Amino acid sequence: MAGQQGSMGSGVTGKGAGKWRVFHDKFVVEERYLEPGDRRGLYWSAIILALLGVALFLATLISVVQADGLSAADGPARDWLLGLRSETLTVVMIFLAVVFGPIALPIIVLVVVVAWGFAAKHAWRPILLASAMLTGVIISQIILQIVRRSRPPVDQMLFGIDHTFSFPSGHVLGACDFLLVGAFLIYSRRSNRHAAVFGFIGAGIGIVLAALSRLYLGYHWLSDALASLSLSLIILGGVIALDTWRTARVPGERITGELSKADAPGD
Repeated sequence: MAGQQGSMGSGVTGKGAGKWRVFHDKFVVEERYLEPGDRRGLYWSAIILALLGVALFLATLISVVQADGLSAADGPARDWLLGLRSETLTVVMIFLAVVFGPIALPIIVLVVVVAWGFAAKHAWRPILLASAMLTGVIISQIILQIVRRSRPPVDQMLFGIDHTFSFPSGHVLGACDFLLVGAFLIYSRRSNRHAAVFGFIGAGIGIVLAALSRLYLGYHWLSDALASLSLSLIILGGVIALDTWRTARVPGERITGELSKADAPGD
């Protein structure tokens, strides 16, 4: 009897330890080996994207404050889209606005992050995606209250009246962060460059559609969307730099993650 009890206790303890081990393993960052040139390329990409984003955002912000420069295209872009309005196109644009909106998109992100976190052995990348999305929300809310730019006239809005501030567009920033950061985190672990190119092209198409829907429905100016894209480039650059610093190792460097299975080239 005592032996049976000891065996049962050991089994329970083993199951508990196994569950804890699985939970612990989720938060161990899996490192990977890259060629030195590839790692340098990732760092340079991060720097270029961040600098490009800063330059574009400053140019957009200055043009909005001074009512010239890039913002001079706001009126013509709005007039062109107003001339395209039709019942069918309006339905399509409303659908896109809902998908990239403040209710549907967070649900989509949550489902993707949770599903990815459970399916993957390591939760580093889904956590990084969620962090990038949250960073975008915080930054956009701060800038909205600082710039306090008015939206286009309410009589042009096709999906309800919105009196909140418009610079930058939260819908477009959310779409940019989700699609660009998601594409990088997926394709950075794959060697198929053609697939990566198509993945980023798809992300670009999604971003254009998200921006067009907000402009077409009368809620934002073109410069609002450009500001959102520029902020997303900064966030993407930060994600690339952080992910590369934390996970990328070159031959000769030691893999420290206890669950990392990367082998040095030639091993």
